[in-house]
Amino acid sequence: MATDFFEQQDIARRKTTRLVVLFVLAVLAIMVSIDLLLGATMGYLARDPDTGAIDWTFALDPEIVLLAVVGTLIVVAGGSLFKIAQLRGGGQVIAEELGGRRLNPDTSVPSERQLLNVVEEMAIASGTPAPPVYLLDQEEGINAFAAGFTPNDAVIGVTRGTAERLNRDELQGVIAHEFSHIFNGDMRLNIRLIGLLHGILIIGLLGYFILRVSAFSGHRHRSSRQEGNPLPLIALGAGLMVVGFFGTFFGNLIKAAVSRQREFLADASAVQFTRNPGGLAGALKKIGGSAAGAAIRSPNAPEASHMFFGRATSGLSGLFSTHPPLPERIRRVEPAWDGAFPEVAPLPPPQADQARAAAVRPGVAGFAGAAAVDAGAGRRVALALDHAGRPGEAHIRHAADLVRRLPARLVSAAREPHGARALVYALLLDREPAPRQTQIAHLAAAADRGVYEETVRLAPDVGQLDVRMRLPLIDIALPALRALTPAQHRLFTQNVVELVRADASIDLFEWSLHRILLHDLEGHRATAGRDRVRHRTVAAVQRPSEVLLSALAYAGHRDAESAGRAFEQARQRLGLPQARLCRREACGTEALDAALSALDEAAPQVKRRVLEAVVACIAADRTVTATEAELLRAVAASLGVPMPPLLE
Repeated sequence: MATDFFEQQDIARRKTTRLVVLFVLAVLAIMVSIDLLLGATMGYLARDPDTGAIDWTFALDPEIVLLAVVGTLIVVAGGSLFKIAQLRGGGQVIAEELGGRRLNPDTSVPSERQLLNVVEEMAIASGTPAPPVYLLDQEEGINAFAAGFTPNDAVIGVTRGTAERLNRDELQGVIAHEFSHIFNGDMRLNIRLIGLLHGILIIGLLGYFILRVSAFSGHRHRSSRQEGNPLPLIALGAGLMVVGFFGTFFGNLIKAAVSRQREFLADASAVQFTRNPGGLAGALKKIGGSAAGAAIRSPNAPEASHMFFGRATSGLSGLFSTHPPLPERIRRVEPAWDGAFPEVAPLPPPQADQARAAAVRPGVAGFAGAAAVDAGAGRRVALALDHAGRPGEAHIRHAADLVRRLPARLVSAAREPHGARALVYALLLDREPAPRQTQIAHLAAAADRGVYEETVRLAPDVGQLDVRMRLPLIDIALPALRALTPAQHRLFTQNVVELVRADASIDLFEWSLHRILLHDLEGHRATAGRDRVRHRTVAAVQRPSEVLLSALAYAGHRDAESAGRAFEQARQRLGLPQARLCRREACGTEALDAALSALDEAAPQVKRRVLEAVVACIAADRTVTATEAELLRAVAASLGVPMPPLLE
């Protein structure tokens, strides 16, 4: 069986651990080298005036050793932390450093519209928020990247060459490749690589600075005939440059080895997503047939070279290449390839003001049926869990058809911050007249005037919306909501809470929507500390699991007896014989939120066991409603698991 999402998360964590171990060894080697260098410098200064012999015992002097160890740690750790802190803003910072321009979601440029459509379809198919898309306008090479700490702050970057040279199938293959990096946990690993390499690079830069200062000082001494020999400092600076060079040399070896294997995995995942090896292979062939290849001209490309779809920088091949050879990648995807690359014409100069408004071919697929899913739903919801982080061709076709069927007015509103807030407010308006009037009155008094008026305009269309289209529409809206200013975000969050509480009760959809918004938007604003694992066994999460499964059992079943049966099935699936059904009043929304926060800190395989138990609980009565499917998606999102939609 193919490696699933949860196994890939574990693999990514293990690779991060190995990466840290390798870099610790590299830093230890640097410490020894600097200790020898300082010892040689001090020994030279204290050399015997008669014989000129250098006293090498200085290298063993405790003070010199301490200086080498502490100095190396301060420089390397400080440089790494400084670089990672620079990238704390997530994928947006990296995209902008590479010259990216965030695409307007309402763009009418055909190549840009097609690109955004493909990204939205892939996001809906995989059950994740649609990431913002950045276009590298000045880059003619065929390349792309995914960057960020978590899926909540991920962005997709695409060169102009990719957007304008690839057809829809090829573009879909490239975007699927980048989504696999998001699902497989590669993005955080990539940012750590950038930070660790930068810390080692600082050693060489420090040596260069000492060398320059010493050379200038020596020139000044000679010109003024002052005493003083700058040779030891020059030698120290040159030695640090050499140490920094070899540290960077071996760091790049580590980076290349890690990156090449992740690229093979992403290629295989992309083919698995799309079931169309010709699309990905076609994109790789066009890289080989283009004069620009996959080259990125941005001066910041070298440090981010391992993040790209294709080899972004020139230079030494073999051990230092962050990507496998192009022919090898193509033959793994298309074994019968004849070795020929198509001729790709050069791009015309970019024209930002050129009017290009041709239509984009929509996707095609069937769409699921009734709001209440029949007796086969239990198996389908279990299969959806198996496809977490690995959407298939059917999911992508389903998403393409869903995007095509969504009301154009609502999609347009979802793609910009003003309309996205109004859309969420409209989705939360109650169907009952009394609480609805309370909600409208609150928005009239508290919301931005324009957002309130847009909410009123969108409400009739939202009221007629198919229930299965609600969360996909939110997936499209989340990138726009992430763009809110801190003040707008606070007001938006407050209004959402007030709308949810207006009817004195919280239904499943309201809670699901609130959890998804909370997890995505709050996670987007706090990216750095979300990778911790505190619970590595199912037994360690017994209490939060009891609260979660009890809440789901009560929510999906009318009487206590059927709720008890549902909990029993979930308990057996989780493998906790001592777990007990909580009282109904002990698993309210606050307790449920706290339980999910605790479960979010569990190891990936523990999360899988919990979600399997959730599936067993929801499907215990062999019927899964559309609202229960939304509830499952909200729980999965709260645990950081991308859950694709249910399919017929």
